[in-house]
Amino acid sequence: MGKDRCLNITTVQAKDIRWPTSLGAHGSDAMHTDPDYSCVYVTIATAEGPAGYGMTFTLGRGTDIVLLAVRAMKRLVEGRTTASIFERFGAFWRELTSDSQLRWIGPEKGVTHLAVAAIVNALWDLWGRIRNVPVWRLLAEMEPEELVSTIDFRYIEDVITPEEAIAMLQETKSSRDDRIRHLLETGYPAYTTQIGWLGYSDETIRGLCRKYLAAGFKAFKMKVGQDLQNDIKRCKLVRDEIGWDNQFMIDANQNWSVNAAIEWVKNLKEFKPLWIEEPTSPDDVLGHARIAAALREYNIGVATGEMCCNRVMFKQFMQANALEFCQIDSARIGGVNEILAVYLMAKKLGVKVCPHAGGVGLCEMVQHLQMWDYCSVSCTMEGRMVEFVDQQHDQFVYPARINETACYIAPSAPGYSTELKEEAILQFEYPYGTEWKRMFREKIFTQENY
Repeated sequence: MGKDRCLNITTVQAKDIRWPTSLGAHGSDAMHTDPDYSCVYVTIATAEGPAGYGMTFTLGRGTDIVLLAVRAMKRLVEGRTTASIFERFGAFWRELTSDSQLRWIGPEKGVTHLAVAAIVNALWDLWGRIRNVPVWRLLAEMEPEELVSTIDFRYIEDVITPEEAIAMLQETKSSRDDRIRHLLETGYPAYTTQIGWLGYSDETIRGLCRKYLAAGFKAFKMKVGQDLQNDIKRCKLVRDEIGWDNQFMIDANQNWSVNAAIEWVKNLKEFKPLWIEEPTSPDDVLGHARIAAALREYNIGVATGEMCCNRVMFKQFMQANALEFCQIDSARIGGVNEILAVYLMAKKLGVKVCPHAGGVGLCEMVQHLQMWDYCSVSCTMEGRMVEFVDQQHDQFVYPARINETACYIAPSAPGYSTELKEEAILQFEYPYGTEWKRMFREKIFTQENY
């Protein structure tokens, strides 16, 4: 690939954007009962004109804390050229995550890593725009050496080395174009969680099951974990609606202890869930391994990853056989670069990746990552699918789209599909947006208690 146009980065701006999804119980689960889907939205401007847009997902309160972390890091980006970043992206990523003082409040986890993701995602959006291709295609068409150079292999070389990763990508390169054509023709399979938020009424769940069946969906996920008898009733309701030929998954959002998770899921085994998602603490590798072992005889897999804080944790989960379905999140770990490392480890260790996308902008981003995986890494869609949540897509310039067979349509616009409409920012920037001012005025929310 030819040399990229070199641009001069002038500013990194960040905004706190929040949507009042708690008003409709959208996104509600056993742990997060009243989420307001939110993001820290980053714009990286250049002197020459092109800009990159990125985000990290949050749930309302606390978004302002991530915003401060982005502002603390922007000095590491402003004043640089794009060439100084993209030509040594792995080294730059390490600089961003290893500031000698900031790393003390990480390192590579929590608020600081969410901030890293927002910045890194904006940089990839900018790179896609410079090359005039969507990010999935930018990744798929990179030479293996260039792609691997974007990854920091520190702490994971005991599982995969840069040389192994290059060889892995070289091996699939000759048939890559066939898979790109297939992807463009058919899209990538999706499943929906929109039917199963914990705060929804039975009537709402029933209606949404019918809506998404009619839209072509064949896999459905429901939130569980607060009340066993209610879970049994709701699982039966969903199975009655979707039948037994469609796939069904359940998600506890970290609500149980290890022993409770095993017993609770055994009580739901008659509904034949494909997986139990986040059954316990997202940091408990050995606990997940115990749960996975206990449920294997029932053909119920363990899925986790949306709260997995970095590539090292993913490494350990996979090494311990503690998950069957790896759920990368485009904002939880340090943006695209680190996620590429997780995909490569998953390929080597034989773990299926089914991305998490329950949040604003996550569908827009993870579609690119999973499409790259199909084109260049796993080279299969077998046993793999991407979550689809029908929230806030209308707020984006290039929203994620689903076709009549419930597959993600491959994005064609340059970048990472992360640019918000100007109207969305004007309405929902917190606390200055017109919608927030209206809701404060009407006492729907009170700023003092938010």
